[in-house]
Amino acid sequence: MIDPMVFFSNPDNRYILHGNHCENDKPLQLSAGSLSMIYENGAIRYVKAGGYELIRMIYPAVRDREWLTINPVISDESVESGTDSFFIKYRAHYDSGGIDFIADIIIEGKSDRTVICTLEGEALNTFEKNRIGFCVLHPIEGCEGNNCIIEHFDGTTEQSFFPEDISPHQVFRDIRSMKWITNKLTCNIFFEGDIFETEDQRNWTDASFKTYSTPLSDPYPETVEKGTRIHQNVTFRAEGFSVTRDIHEEKTVIKLFPEETRKLPSIGTCRSSRPRPMSDNEIRILRALHFDHYRVDLHLFADGWIEIAEQACSESFEIGADLVLALFFDDDSEDETAKFLDWFSVRKPAVSAILLFHKSHPSTPDKLASGFIPWLREIDPEVDIVTGTNANFAQLNRFRPGDTDNDHICFSIHPQEHGSDNRTLVENLKAQEYAVKCAAGFAGRKGIWVSPVTIQRRFNANNSYIEVPYNGSGMPQQTDSRLMSLFGACWSAGSLKYLCESGADSITYFETAGELGVIQGDEDTGWPDTFPACRGMIFPVYHAFRFVLANKNMSIVKSTSSNPLLADCLTLTDGKQARAIVVNFSSSPQDVEIECCSGLFRIRSLSEGNYSEAVSDYQWTGTDNEIVVKSQNKFKVLPYSINFIEGWIRH
Repeated sequence: MIDPMVFFSNPDNRYILHGNHCENDKPLQLSAGSLSMIYENGAIRYVKAGGYELIRMIYPAVRDREWLTINPVISDESVESGTDSFFIKYRAHYDSGGIDFIADIIIEGKSDRTVICTLEGEALNTFEKNRIGFCVLHPIEGCEGNNCIIEHFDGTTEQSFFPEDISPHQVFRDIRSMKWITNKLTCNIFFEGDIFETEDQRNWTDASFKTYSTPLSDPYPETVEKGTRIHQNVTFRAEGFSVTRDIHEEKTVIKLFPEETRKLPSIGTCRSSRPRPMSDNEIRILRALHFDHYRVDLHLFADGWIEIAEQACSESFEIGADLVLALFFDDDSEDETAKFLDWFSVRKPAVSAILLFHKSHPSTPDKLASGFIPWLREIDPEVDIVTGTNANFAQLNRFRPGDTDNDHICFSIHPQEHGSDNRTLVENLKAQEYAVKCAAGFAGRKGIWVSPVTIQRRFNANNSYIEVPYNGSGMPQQTDSRLMSLFGACWSAGSLKYLCESGADSITYFETAGELGVIQGDEDTGWPDTFPACRGMIFPVYHAFRFVLANKNMSIVKSTSSNPLLADCLTLTDGKQARAIVVNFSSSPQDVEIECCSGLFRIRSLSEGNYSEAVSDYQWTGTDNEIVVKSQNKFKVLPYSINFIEGWIRH
């Protein structure tokens, strides 16, 4: 067993167990009249009335010329909180990427159910920015499909609505104020200091609409001169009498829907971005997972792709997964097509699918697909052909590929386009389902592939559509230590739940080995201070995949959670048996009850107590701490735990 002190030598071992973006475990609870909300890290979150969410978040944001979010240093923070009002004041200093901007923020909650946010800022140097100001996030549930009245800056009004399908472009423009009704409450927002507009963040698998400034129709980046002062004010007010929601405060209720099942999709992984091939030991460990497919990227415009392809053929066979090739072309696609097909026809590799991309286009150009697919069909008519984007759902939604005799369309997913804290990552899990269902709506009979899913952004799709080798000295921006944590496994199980339940046909996760993989492999981490893994470590997410892939003969069962931001569930069944993963996304124990099951449960938990044991053994079972409970009883799940459950379904 790996020495547990390797992992717990840091005084704050949450860094290892839960990742490097740990937020305040106990955010401040606030009230503005009958409105409830929390305050955390300079933002107001979860503005609710009667248990229903009205606003997901109000926060100030600064984004640089590359659309990278600048995290502030908060100082001089003071909070005055009463029973039905509050007053918060702090200073935020944004100093990164050439930007030096300071802002005084005031957030005030009043007893008449009003929340007022004010920003007074000053540029301390001359810099370029794409955005400075408040953002308001509107939850999808409670908003989608609802009418909304938009007042423009010329005083005119417009009747509109929050869309149900994911809008590829701005939902509302030129906003001075907006009004909508949800759960019998009239919600009003008033803006000062800039022109605002609203976008559908489901394009980036964020579970919200976002109202922000400045309009994207204005030229950007914008130069902000030293000494420039910026003022903004956002006022939210709720009027009327809300419906009270029946909330299970004392426990999380998981409800299964045994009649709503789907076939388990193909689940695979990507080739490691490390330069060396997998070792025999790494292959042995990965083969035990029984991944369905193995994605390998080939840049046909660069030297050395044939050697990579040959190695991929061997590795896919050794780990027992079907080979999937992602081909990347440049403008010399005709010559690159000819060279690839020459190799393919001579080598005759056992390839199950080919993804087609262009390095400079957001989505597969129809001309490229039409020039490639007929020739490949002549050589191997059984290979599935996939077109779409290597980037976000936004690129697929805005540049939808045509019918070029392709079999599937694809897009990739990561949860950190706009926020990086744990809470945001959990909020955005539901948006993965929205994206798949929207894609299915315009895909016709073609299947939906999500490839790959990563916990961190692989590249900035505002500048590029391919991932390039990293040559820097610090930890690459693609890397996130939460992948090796308990939280990383919880998030991955949640992603599997929503993608499988939504009807995705194929899902590709992470890489095989290394800091972007499901195991560390036979090399020590290159960044021990920020990614504190060591040689031989089995990341907890490995055990989540092993549990699911060991039950390939089962189907996915739809389930709901009464508190999905705290605990959620992925369930499989063969019609009689139930196999489930219940995860706790929070730092506190949660009481859980599962409906629609019978008999007894066997529960094995991966948590802080046996973390070092599980990351030392790829065959870990957790049977030493197994418990048996009656299916009708509630049971406790530990903080950031992954709980493997075996029981029986009740129809």
